[in-house]
Amino acid sequence: MSVGLPVARRSRLVRRIRLLVAATITYNVVEAVVAITAGRAAGSTALIGFGLDSVIEVSSALAVAWQFSASDHERRERVALRVIALSFFALAAYVIVEAGQALLGGHRPDHSTVGIVLAAASLAIMPALSYAQRRTGAELGSRSAVADSKQTLLCTYLSAVVLLGLAANSLFGWWWADPVAALAIAAVAVREGVGAWRGDTCCATVPSTGERDDACADGCCGG
Repeated sequence: MSVGLPVARRSRLVRRIRLLVAATITYNVVEAVVAITAGRAAGSTALIGFGLDSVIEVSSALAVAWQFSASDHERRERVALRVIALSFFALAAYVIVEAGQALLGGHRPDHSTVGIVLAAASLAIMPALSYAQRRTGAELGSRSAVADSKQTLLCTYLSAVVLLGLAANSLFGWWWADPVAALAIAAVAVREGVGAWRGDTCCATVPSTGERDDACADGCCGG
């Protein structure tokens, strides 16, 4: 139990975490279906990868939901973090393979209006959802909730990459823009996966004191 928080406040935060997780799962399920369908129609590896990333994000959110389904959720923290870390690694592996194949094969996807609209919508929605997750997880002292918020934030970066890649391909014929930028996302995913595996997520408070963790020294808390 988080000693530094009043029981009533802790209960409200746990309920908020559950609602945020439910919202994340719902949105990502819709996003996955639309992105994979549109990606297959356009022959876009970026869109298919974006959809599969949404599937991975659902697994991350489900891990947090499983953790907070128990009254003593701190005891499930380590397992939840490991699941989140593995989801980051899986995402990085997929993006590296697909981006490499796209670059070597010179694959040119078709224009996808649906994909562009979806990426733009995610770019608008995901930052707010990630911020709410991170703030709540930080106050509650839950590293897994903060790690899941970083997974959601990674979707924002990937949304931007997919949007730029699709737009560049449609407007200028720059088919290589998306796989090159995707490799940068893969590097971020590996970094965040290592942090989650070690339990080095930033912005989590120390439950006994209510103070910020030293991990915030890397500047990732950002307000």
